[in-house]
Amino acid sequence: MNEVELLNWARGPGLAYATVFMVFGLTLRVLEILSLGRPKEYAKVRSSGVKEGFRTIIRRNLPEKHCWKYITATYIFHVGLFVVIFFFIPHTQLFKDVFGVFWDGWPNYIIDFFTILSIATMMYVLIQRRVNPARRILSRPSDYFVWLVTFLPLVTGYMAFHRIGPDYTLMLAMHILSVELLMVMLPVTKLVHAVTFAMARYYNGSNAGRKGVKV
Repeated sequence: MNEVELLNWARGPGLAYATVFMVFGLTLRVLEILSLGRPKEYAKVRSSGVKEGFRTIIRRNLPEKHCWKYITATYIFHVGLFVVIFFFIPHTQLFKDVFGVFWDGWPNYIIDFFTILSIATMMYVLIQRRVNPARRILSRPSDYFVWLVTFLPLVTGYMAFHRIGPDYTLMLAMHILSVELLMVMLPVTKLVHAVTFAMARYYNGSNAGRKGVKV
């Protein structure tokens, strides 16, 4: 398989397989979580827990004082990744072709800024995992794998767009394949938090509120 054939496969069957796997996997994970329900209440319910649930979603998104630099870096990365995915013009065109919805993309220099910012903050987070004793102990091989799977689409996309590295066709194919790897890993690794984080935070806050625990 040469570079052109690899690119055509990545754009066609590869993307289709990855999309089906991602949608099916995420749907299954969400249904699995919803099927768990609530544990039996043995004490008097103090409130519905709705207010506490939404409050927890908001509060857990605010940086803690003792690790605000690390948390802020992860927030910057998430914002940057969101911008790159949804406002890079070739990506908006892809959403139009696949889903029939379209919105205006942002200028390339803005996308470049957020791409480099995201790459830099990811490197900072990785370094912190290695130099901070607590984070180093808590980090498992799967955490580094998830980091790599998230990092590759940013780097390969930047390299492909700016014609850095090997043949452009091969670089673009590698970028698309790295995105498809990310899509496949989304339902089966910690990356699933992209979909379930709000559900988990709401559940914890709501449970505490029903028991009368301050959140």
